[in-house]
Amino acid sequence: MSNSRVVSAVKEADFSGTTAWKDFLALIKIGIVNSNFITTFTGLWLALYFTNAHFLGSLDIIFLTMIGSSLIVAGSCSINNYIDRDIDHLMERTKNRPTVTGRVQPSRVLVLGLGLITIGQIMLFMTTFTAGVIGLIGVFSYVVLYTMWSKRRYVSNTIVGSISGAVPPLIGWAAVDPGLGMMPLALFLIIFVWQMPHFYAIAMRRVEEYRAADIPMLPVIKGFAATKNHMLVWIIALFPLPFLMTSLGPVFLTLATLLNAGWLALSISGYRMKKDHKWATLMFVYSLNYLTILFVGMVIITFI
Repeated sequence: MSNSRVVSAVKEADFSGTTAWKDFLALIKIGIVNSNFITTFTGLWLALYFTNAHFLGSLDIIFLTMIGSSLIVAGSCSINNYIDRDIDHLMERTKNRPTVTGRVQPSRVLVLGLGLITIGQIMLFMTTFTAGVIGLIGVFSYVVLYTMWSKRRYVSNTIVGSISGAVPPLIGWAAVDPGLGMMPLALFLIIFVWQMPHFYAIAMRRVEEYRAADIPMLPVIKGFAATKNHMLVWIIALFPLPFLMTSLGPVFLTLATLLNAGWLALSISGYRMKKDHKWATLMFVYSLNYLTILFVGMVIITFI
């Protein structure tokens, strides 16, 4: 896919003006791109720190990694929009996507997505071969394994989809140290496990929309009580994972344990609260703050 074709697709989609820019951000799911930017940078930063590499001397690697990873995430999300355009109109939170309203033609969304992935992958392979391969695994797991295969078929779709969501810190680390190791594995596991209660909370809040779209999310198939049980188990599973990162020191371990304890307490409170929607919203908000505080905290702790 040439750069000229990507530019042409963007121009044909008429990405000009405030509304068009919002459409573009909706196509690439800018919220997901931003959250993955944070976790990618954390993996990259920790790799620089533990390999004693100089930040200023690695600006080329940092640029290629951060932009490349963001592009493959944006491209994958665009293709997700392309594939799901037949069901997005059934859900309140997705019914105004440009692929649903017709503001952007589906074929152009597909070209845009493939173009972003291609450019992003080239940039990642310019860092290390390992980073490029991990990027491809992330794209394949999100577009094929999740969007095309499991999302509409299996209640385990959240678990499958969480593979791609946990890949970004591996990309960041591998761009500096392709040998990987326990630290990047711990980062992968933390994000993988974190996604389960996070997305189950979203599924509880949007259960009727998922039911209307015939997407077999856990609350739709098993109900709220079973979903709460699953969320509790996944949160408990988070507790030992920070101890795979003891080299970050006691401050990090204390921070992670406190965050886990707070989430556990909130999860248990769900068995007493009568308003499931309100509780699911609290769990969702906590999950966002949890990830941000934990991963930003990892970076800050390296300065202590």
